[in-house]
Amino acid sequence: MKVHLVDGTYELFRHFFAVPPHADENGNEAGAVCGVLNSVLALLRDGATHIGVATDHVVESFRNELYPGYKTAEGVPATLLAQFPVVEEALGKMGVMVWPMVRYEADDALASAATRAARDPRVDQVIVCTPDKDLAQCVTGNRVVQLDRRRGTLWDEAGVVSKFGIRPESIPDYLALVGDSADGFPGLPGWGPKSAALTFFRYPHLEDIPPDWRSWDSSIRGGARLSEVLRSRWKDALLFRDLATLRLEVPVFESVAELKWSGPGPDFEAYCNHLRNPELYTRALTALRDAVEATR
Repeated sequence: MKVHLVDGTYELFRHFFAVPPHADENGNEAGAVCGVLNSVLALLRDGATHIGVATDHVVESFRNELYPGYKTAEGVPATLLAQFPVVEEALGKMGVMVWPMVRYEADDALASAATRAARDPRVDQVIVCTPDKDLAQCVTGNRVVQLDRRRGTLWDEAGVVSKFGIRPESIPDYLALVGDSADGFPGLPGWGPKSAALTFFRYPHLEDIPPDWRSWDSSIRGGARLSEVLRSRWKDALLFRDLATLRLEVPVFESVAELKWSGPGPDFEAYCNHLRNPELYTRALTALRDAVEATR
């Protein structure tokens, strides 16, 4: 079997800015919710059988306690934030497992689920559906891969090396130095993607970088300056790496069998009517019919 893990936060943001406004029966904006439901149904219609969706029920997480500059909900449209609990409820009624994150982030749930699913011998492949570069650290050979569904791009371990110039296990170290503007930490001055990629391809982790820049690989230019920055900002580098490191202890599921989609729940039709999008229920039934026929 293949396990599909979906970044619900990314999907909700993407559809919020891509689809026309659409109000539910109460006049509340629900266009992004309908977009996410359609997106997950498309996965199911394409043959996905085991699926889980992670969301940031609350934008702030434990990382805000580690670093005051870490991302917050500031600047996020209220009409978008209001759709998070709605999409979580809607997916649940559609019969899809959802992990709404409060203390952790959606990325942590995806990483935890990917790690747990990959341990199961019944699983042939884990597909993490998100373009978020943080999740590249979870990629393992061709067993755990990353899929950007919008662009139709899939990365296995070789693909991560081709994209970033480093192996998946070095992604947190790489982000520690180059920074991640989406998550709100700046990295270290002078360190760019090229210098960081060259460094971590040769030295996988921060601790592996030789203290004397004169012994660095000759392909790394400006070693003296980069080494000085790294020495003077070592604690910042470790902090930023900690921020970029996804946690694997999120309680997501006990058995991968819990992720099997068995069709919409009994009140999904009424919920689709509430969203003023009854076609969603029809599509769910079609996806269920196709899934049943595929097993015959």
